[in-house]
Amino acid sequence: MNFSIPAIIRDLAAPEHKLTCPKRLWDRGMVELRRRGEGLHESGAFLLGLREGDRCTVHRFIYYDDLDPHCLDSGIVVLDGYAFGKLWAICREVALSVVADVHTHPGSSYQSTSDRNNPMIGVAGHIAIIVPNLARRPVKRPELGIYEYLGDHRWQSYRGQAAARFFYIGLWS
Repeated sequence: MNFSIPAIIRDLAAPEHKLTCPKRLWDRGMVELRRRGEGLHESGAFLLGLREGDRCTVHRFIYYDDLDPHCLDSGIVVLDGYAFGKLWAICREVALSVVADVHTHPGSSYQSTSDRNNPMIGVAGHIAIIVPNLARRPVKRPELGIYEYLGDHRWQSYRGQAAARFFYIGLWS
């Protein structure tokens, strides 16, 4: 009989999850987004990981300003196209793919018009996570805005308990 205690816990905690991130990695990522945003402006990262069927597991954060040092200068994220060449090179080097992106907002976790019209990865199935209040304090999963890109500038929104079911943050991935 094959079974995994971490998988059982994950499936009980978030039975509909499509995205998983180990808690320690998520917490470190939030601290780093908070630091990079300086409590004043947005910051963000690409989440690299592995896909298994329709589920993804996050293994690494790649921060936007490591790819483009000036992308946060205006107070919102404006990533220059050359940064994507660096991102794809990192993905090849570490044998992971972009499974989601995350960025902070000064207020709520709702998508802005700019977010809706300019997906970071314009491929159906890509996941965008918005963290409210510039990640100034620990944020619970239901407070996150999670948006799945459907293509043609259409998105499926997961908020509140739907976000908590969609995204599992746990001790194990």
